[in-house]
Amino acid sequence: MYDHSPRRTMMVDTQVRPNDVTKFPIIEAMLSVPRENFVPDGCQDAAYVGENLDIGPGRVMFEPRTLAKLLDALDPQPGANVLILGAALGYTAALLARMSGPVVAVEEDAALAALAQDRLQGLANVTVRTGPVAAGAAMDGPFDRILIEGGVEDLPADLLAQLKEGGRIGAVFMQGALGQARIGHRIDQKVSWRFSFNAAAPVMAGFAKAQEFTF
Repeated sequence: MYDHSPRRTMMVDTQVRPNDVTKFPIIEAMLSVPRENFVPDGCQDAAYVGENLDIGPGRVMFEPRTLAKLLDALDPQPGANVLILGAALGYTAALLARMSGPVVAVEEDAALAALAQDRLQGLANVTVRTGPVAAGAAMDGPFDRILIEGGVEDLPADLLAQLKEGGRIGAVFMQGALGQARIGHRIDQKVSWRFSFNAAAPVMAGFAKAQEFTF
């Protein structure tokens, strides 16, 4: 079996640390979790490339830089209740399982959810749920941290309501082909957004802005 650990080290040294991500829990998790186990079959050679990896129609696995910088800005704490929207094959859930408390990962694609469930076996603090990602997982909330692993144009109010007071939510907001990663902070029952860095990803189902009709 091929040993991918040198590629994990290179990923961290060339894609993560140079982008000002230095928090030990993030570095440790990205060095330890075998990213190649959480990509589609046959894509192991592309697991560590510095670009988003296609995992299905209109879906990507965030490139290491984007994911690491989002995690850095979200600053998950030990014991935190975390929600991931767009679980894909479970890589982000595996990382956060090492850094926080209970992790709930929601995936709308039943096939991807089944793969994530299989590949996350043994992680007692991760729950994979199948359903509309934009609906979140109110039954498991509220959450200290929410991470949306895909592009968004608009966020449902019911989803934002699942964020705890003092909690943070991270998302990549898209406008055409351009996007910005932003972090939302819930303070006094309102979520205020701050620019974090430039990034891009396809807009996930449920997060597109409603079409406006003109006559």
